[in-house]
Amino acid sequence: MSLKMKLIFGALLLACLYHLVLSNLQGDALYELKLSLGAPVNQLTDWNPNHVDPCTWSNVYCDNNAQVTSITLSGMNFSGTLSPKVGILKTLTTLTLKGNGITGAIPKEFGNLSSLSSLDLGNNRLSGEIPSSLGDLKRLQFLTLSQNNLTGAIPESLSGLQNLINIMLDSNHLNGQIPERLFQIPKYNFTGNRLNCGRNFPQLCESDNGDSGASNKPKIGIIVGIVGGTIILLVLVGLLFFVCKGRQKGYKREMFVDVAGEVDGRITFGQLKRYAYRELQLATDSFNEKNVLGQGGFGKVYKGVLQDNTKVAVKRLTDFESPGGDAAFQREVEMISVAVHRNLLRLIGFCTTPSERLLVYPFMPNLSVAYRLRDRKPEEPVLDWATRKRVALGAARGLEYLHEHCNPKIIHRDVKAANVLLDEDFEAVVGDFGLAKLVDVRTTNVTTQVRGTMGHIAPEYLSTGKSSERTDVFGYGIMLLELVTGQRAIDFSRLEEEDDVLLLDHVKKLEREKGLDAIVDRNLNENYGMQEVEMMIQVALLCTQASPEDRPVMSEVVRMLEGEGLAERWEEWQHVEVTRRQEYERLQRRFEWGEDSLYQQVAIGLSGGR
Repeated sequence: MSLKMKLIFGALLLACLYHLVLSNLQGDALYELKLSLGAPVNQLTDWNPNHVDPCTWSNVYCDNNAQVTSITLSGMNFSGTLSPKVGILKTLTTLTLKGNGITGAIPKEFGNLSSLSSLDLGNNRLSGEIPSSLGDLKRLQFLTLSQNNLTGAIPESLSGLQNLINIMLDSNHLNGQIPERLFQIPKYNFTGNRLNCGRNFPQLCESDNGDSGASNKPKIGIIVGIVGGTIILLVLVGLLFFVCKGRQKGYKREMFVDVAGEVDGRITFGQLKRYAYRELQLATDSFNEKNVLGQGGFGKVYKGVLQDNTKVAVKRLTDFESPGGDAAFQREVEMISVAVHRNLLRLIGFCTTPSERLLVYPFMPNLSVAYRLRDRKPEEPVLDWATRKRVALGAARGLEYLHEHCNPKIIHRDVKAANVLLDEDFEAVVGDFGLAKLVDVRTTNVTTQVRGTMGHIAPEYLSTGKSSERTDVFGYGIMLLELVTGQRAIDFSRLEEEDDVLLLDHVKKLEREKGLDAIVDRNLNENYGMQEVEMMIQVALLCTQASPEDRPVMSEVVRMLEGEGLAERWEEWQHVEVTRRQEYERLQRRFEWGEDSLYQQVAIGLSGGR
């Protein structure tokens, strides 16, 4: 290994160690806060000291680097005190603890929260003096200490908070001189104290709301300018980082990179949230059957509406096995959440109880490809050919990402039209990936229970229980046939006319007979190019070859759908298929001859002498 590679590897290792240590420190500090606040037994139940990464805890929000940026704990009936350990949260920008029964003093360590822009400790029972260390919070914009039992004078150090635009110190027991600078803040309130303001003093104890708007505008303009400039700078730094990373060819496959050309601004690396069971129960109207969006081998999916009116899809898993309990389940969930791509359904949260496993996803307004092909309402539009081509390519890119860009790779095991969802722009979004691992937690990819849907399951998976990327390729090929035909993978109504119950066998027969035009979905009304239809069917047949080794990998499928390399693979497939059929017919004739021969021998034997 070269020196340069060693240095890069060392830097990555140090970054990982730093992240781990940071998570531990943050988790410890927040758990100490929970203990010191005396949280009731029904509050902050997911603040678990054994899971020290707090970014999945309720009411805690983090940035993309897993650093805590916001804590909001309003109206939770706390009765304890504030922990000084909170002071280590250097990245914290918002701390809200209003409307509780918190007692004791404000720790001087709060002055170490160098990134803090909003501090709200109003409507508690805090006592003692306002610590002068709050004057070190140079980024502070909002300070609310109203309705407490604070005493003493207002620290002169608060005069140095140049970014302060709102200070509320009303309804305390403060006394003495108010620093002159604080009267220049756009919005202030010092009423309900024994301070030098009011009727007998030059300044009012409360800012004039009519003037505050005018005086606030210059400050807001400065803030907007600073924030805008910071965002532009971060974007430029990010672009420079990715350009430099792209030049490290030896490490390209080691990084989490998206498929070329698939950068999408809609993708966000938000933190995975742990929901309370009651929250999801309310969102789905107690998992009412009228809210069921679909049902499959992994459980039912319910439409839900959270308290902030966000629409979600809640998957209620069934038949799950978790030898490691909640911890094992959560590790697998977090692994799934790392797979972020525009053509993959993003997991936004989860919930576990002793008897429940729930996953929370964004709601897809256009439901699934299967719904649009076969179950749509008469007034809803038909999927046109251009959309179907885009869906085929998008689903292929999503599966390619799972197979070739995730470490460890993720095998779907149930690729079908019902698991390819459609967003508001009718873009393909592959869902349910990774669920087979969640409900069947084992150390091997050989399972005792085959997961999937009949008609979509690859023959080697059905016979041996062993899955691989090529089993997903097979299911994807069947999904392409669903897109072209609009039909189900298994249709017993075909028994009335022929023996081909499986859609794959039916298409193969029509391909041999040059009659593929008879299989195209009639809803397309001939608004398609037959050559493009034949190309998609060719890709589907290449993906559904009996031998997994003969099937292309998903990156090859993407290239073939884009028009690269299909002709060569198809010519090779036709040669193999002709040879295979000739061998099959020869064996069939031999078997028929053997049956006759055996029959005659038995007959002769029975009629001979005894």
